[in-house]
Amino acid sequence: MIVIGRDKVSEVLVKGVEPAAVCDSGETVVFETRDCYDDGVVSEERPLGDKECPLENPATGPLYVRGALAGDVLKVEILDIEPRSWGVMRCSPVAGVFREDFDRRIAKIFELKNGETVFDERVTLKLDTMIGVIGTAPAGEGVTTDTPDSHGGNMDCRKIVKGSVLYLPVNVEGALLSMGDLHGLMGDGEVMICGLETGGRVTVRVSVVKDCCLPAPFLYCRGDVMTIQSAKTLDEAGDMAAKAMKNFVREAAGKDDFEAGMLMSLLSNMVVCQVVDPLKTVRVEFPLKVLEAYGYRLP
Repeated sequence: MIVIGRDKVSEVLVKGVEPAAVCDSGETVVFETRDCYDDGVVSEERPLGDKECPLENPATGPLYVRGALAGDVLKVEILDIEPRSWGVMRCSPVAGVFREDFDRRIAKIFELKNGETVFDERVTLKLDTMIGVIGTAPAGEGVTTDTPDSHGGNMDCRKIVKGSVLYLPVNVEGALLSMGDLHGLMGDGEVMICGLETGGRVTVRVSVVKDCCLPAPFLYCRGDVMTIQSAKTLDEAGDMAAKAMKNFVREAAGKDDFEAGMLMSLLSNMVVCQVVDPLKTVRVEFPLKVLEAYGYRLP
């Protein structure tokens, strides 16, 4: 099995770079990841971290997938996510919805054990570890790993978990897949600027899908399919995600715009993924079983 170590990281998703590993379509690959603070915040006494020049949201990779060409779709099956034994959260006086509440950064370290973390003496939380940053190389200029866009990136979608299937656009030969920024737990919106930040190991199966019309980034998770879109405002991102899903439902179910719109208003859910990145991210969820009733099957 191919393993890409946590020493192979970057803070920019970009074409034209030497891949950290090469695989065939259908192969299983392990990505070992750092946390969004470059593993630098290791104690509550040093909330600014122990590294002089930490990378921001480092992503492990990139992975070159043989046979992936521009215009294809990369199917990423998330087989397992194994977080490390601890996580960290930190507030910020310059970013996040609550930034005005703080005049300095404060850090808290949490133990992650047996799929849980103790918040305080009264509350124990069940983990649901997700991938915050996952994307392919964009076709144009590189995009920093703190930013989501049409290539994926820092979408901070809490449904990108073990058992999910993410479909990403292939913009350049080989796709150049990277990922990182694991969260042991995160609420929709990521309002204080972070989730329960951690590193770990992500095991995925990557497959090239030809002649595929999915509106990537496109996600399957726990019975629902989802469009994920990012834009400067939530209004823009929401409109983009809803329109992408409506067009998909129309084609998948063989309906016209009116019928597809009715199904959307009855069954879809629009959810804010995050509001703290340079672009805001919204997903729209729709039950796959409804589309399967019309004969549709995911690739």
